[in-house]
Amino acid sequence: MAFRSLNRIFVAEMKEKKRKGLQRKLGESRTYGWLQKASDLMDRYYVDAALGFAIPGGIGDAIAALISVVYIVFTAFKIRSFALTLAIINNTLRDILLGMIPFYIGDVIDVFHRSNQQNMGLIRGFVEGDEQTIKTVNRKAAYSVVIFICLCILIYIMVKIVIWAGQYVISLF
Repeated sequence: MAFRSLNRIFVAEMKEKKRKGLQRKLGESRTYGWLQKASDLMDRYYVDAALGFAIPGGIGDAIAALISVVYIVFTAFKIRSFALTLAIINNTLRDILLGMIPFYIGDVIDVFHRSNQQNMGLIRGFVEGDEQTIKTVNRKAAYSVVIFICLCILIYIMVKIVIWAGQYVISLF
């Protein structure tokens, strides 16, 4: 019984050492700093929504989504957390879907959704060991496979609707 308690303490200490090392490594990372700046630019200064307004047809939203690829690569290769990477992908696909709602409704939703800020919050909380964030990451990872399939299908349908609506509008002229 005492051995199990000591083993749990040892494992917790090793996790804490690993987490502290990761925090230090991230603090020194230029990519992490860039992600924080990109997150602020995209969500606090509404560049994400502005791209959707400026470049219609889902193209502006696709350009904004390219920034999210950096979050995905960062969590997959720098943090090396499969669950966190799935949670980031989940947020990214949801943002793409919401941004693609036609007639600029999706762009208005982008102003309030702030997926880049959510992604940075997940990364920061995960690295700092925030239990609530880790629970959120694990929950999102657990049901993300079903959500990914649904979101991909919905994105495909939205692309078809946007193409159809564009062709319809062009045919009126």
